[in-house]
Amino acid sequence: MDKPSFVILPEEAESAANQLGVSVLQLLPSLVNPAKSYARPPISKFHVGAVGLGSSGRIFLGVNVEFPGLPLHHSIHAEQFLVTNLTLNDERHLRHFAVSAAPCGHCRQFLQEIRDAPEIKLVITDPNANADSDADSDGFLRLGSILPHRFGPEDLLEKDFPLILEHRDNNLTISDLDPISNGNTVELKRTALAAANRSYAPYSLCPSGVALVDCDGKVYRGWYMESAAYNPSLGPVQAALVDYVANGGGGGYERIVGAVLVEKEDAVVRQEHTARLLIQMISPKCDFNVYNCH
Repeated sequence: MDKPSFVILPEEAESAANQLGVSVLQLLPSLVNPAKSYARPPISKFHVGAVGLGSSGRIFLGVNVEFPGLPLHHSIHAEQFLVTNLTLNDERHLRHFAVSAAPCGHCRQFLQEIRDAPEIKLVITDPNANADSDADSDGFLRLGSILPHRFGPEDLLEKDFPLILEHRDNNLTISDLDPISNGNTVELKRTALAAANRSYAPYSLCPSGVALVDCDGKVYRGWYMESAAYNPSLGPVQAALVDYVANGGGGGYERIVGAVLVEKEDAVVRQEHTARLLIQMISPKCDFNVYNCH
C-alpha cells in the first residue's frame, strides 16, 4: 500500500486495514496523502486527493488535474476524477469518501448526480479544517449537511431515471465501422462509440465519448457526464484523461498519439471544438478525428 493504485481490490483493502488495526472505512483517510502525490496541478500547485469506498468493497482514488495554457474550467477536480474512476470501473454506489480539502461548490454540485447523494458520507482530512458537530464517531458527515438546499437530478428527471453511476445504453450507432485507414482507427472508433453509449447526458440529450491511444498502443476511454447545474459537467476528453492518468503508468500527455470523438451530428451541445483544443494543447502531434453517430 506504499504505492496505491487508483483502484484497490477488497482483499488488498482488508489486508491493509488489518495491518493498521482499523476498519476498511477507517482506512480511507490514511490513503488520502498517498493519493495526493498522483495529482497533476501545474497551475495551482495545490494537490488534492480523494479516496472513496464502493459497495463492491473496492477503494477508488481521485486527484485534481490541471492543463497549462487552457482556461481553468478545463481542469478536473479530485471529486470528479473519483466519480469518473467509479464509472470506468462499473462501481454502482459510493457511500463514503475521504478528501484532503473541503469539496468546493463545483464538486458538491457534481456529486448530486449520484443517487441518494445527500446520504453520502465524507471526511475532510485537512488538519486545519474545523471540526463539524454533525460528524459521526469516525469523523464522517453527510454530504447533505454541506449542501443543505440542493438542486439536482430529482428536480429535472423522472424518479427512476438511471443516474451517473448506473447502467445505461444510449443505443447509438455509426453507419460505417469498417476499416478506413488501419485497424487502430477502427478500434478507437468502436471504443469511442461504446463510451458514447455510456455517456450520461440527460439534460442536453447530447451524449459523446472519446477514445485515446498512446505510443504503446494502449487504449483509454471516457464519456461526457452532465450536471443538473450544467457548468460542473465533465467533458469526454477529461474523462478519458482520467483513464489515462489512472492507467497510463504516469507518463506525460505527449505519449497520446491518437484520439477519436464520437458525438451526434445535430447535437445542440457539441464537444468537437473544445475537445480538439484540449488535445492539441496537451499533445500537439496527436491525430484527432471526429465521427458522428445517430
